[in-house]
Formats: sequence, C-alpha cells, structure tokens
Amino acid sequence: MQRDDASRAVRGFGARARKPLDSTRVACDSRAMTDAPRLPDGYEFSADPARIDVDRTHRWLSTDAYWALDRPREQHERAVAKSLNFGVYEAASGAQVAYARVVTDEALFAWLCDVYVDRQARGKGIGTALVGAVREHLAPFGLRRVLLATEDAHGVYAQHGFEPLDRPDQWMVLWLDRSGRGARQGLDTFGHS
Repeated sequence: MQRDDASRAVRGFGARARKPLDSTRVACDSRAMTDAPRLPDGYEFSADPARIDVDRTHRWLSTDAYWALDRPREQHERAVAKSLNFGVYEAASGAQVAYARVVTDEALFAWLCDVYVDRQARGKGIGTALVGAVREHLAPFGLRRVLLATEDAHGVYAQHGFEPLDRPDQWMVLWLDRSGRGARQGLDTFGHS
C-alpha cells in the first residue's frame, strides 16, 4: 500500500474510531480546527510529496535555519523520504514558499519539525496558516500527541493549541550525534529538527 492509500485508510478508520483528545495529556489541545488561520490570497497548501522542492528546502534549512545549519543534502533527502511533507506555494508560479514535515506512526504520535517560511514570504501569516493546515491534515489520524521544539516561534504554535509540556522532567533524549552545528552552538534542544 502506498503512503497516500495508507493515509486514506487511516483517515477513514480514524474518523470513525477517534476518541476526543485529552487536553491534559497532550501537547496540542483538541479544539476544533474551524478557526484555523487561512492562507492569504495567491497561496495554496499541499500535502503532495511530489511538489516538494527538495533543492529549495535543503538550501533553506541548511543555510538559514538554526536547527539544521550545515545539514548534508543526503540526510535531508532521507528525512524527506521518510516523513509526511507539506508545502505552501505561490498559486500563479507554483514556487514553494514554505515547508514543514512530520514524523509519525499515523496512529498515536507525531513530531512536527523543519517548519520554515522563505524570508521573502514572511510577515503574511503563511507560517501560522501552514501549521494550521498540517494540524488539520493530522486530525483524522486520532493521534494522542503532536510534539515540536522551538526556540523562537512559541506564539505561532500556541495559536494552534501547542503548549509547554506539563512535566518536561518526564522526557529524555538520546543523543547519537552531537557533532552538528546546533551542538557546537550549545543548542541542547531539538530546535525545530
């Protein structure tokens, strides 16, 4: 079964069997997504992995995203291939202006990461709308929690129900490679990635 077929199957199952999220136990609350911000005119959201501009997203992340500076191209390609990928595009040209990816089992857990908006497109609400569209895409899966880490965009994510962990002392990380630029800069968090 291809990912699109599997996603449809999970969406169909999740829509029938989904229980309400317990907001005391998740990082993202259960409010309805009808209030999600919409993209400005002239932009469109897509969850089609074939539309992702891998060259552009790699350039953005490896040169301008504090959490992914110097990320090797091969590593980026593997991450894209093993994730759900989302983009925002200029409707007229089809050029990608924003990116996000999600690592998930499509049943219980997801990790939202590598959220990036091109510098030329910032300040228009595209990032906020992208996070809302990703959340809507994930909703039918019936996930218990969606986690992320951010150094500087708490307000964007809070608009979609993300909140600090109630008990961060219960979470741990296993670092297999601290040689990346983030480690050299003292970023002992996941950053966005």
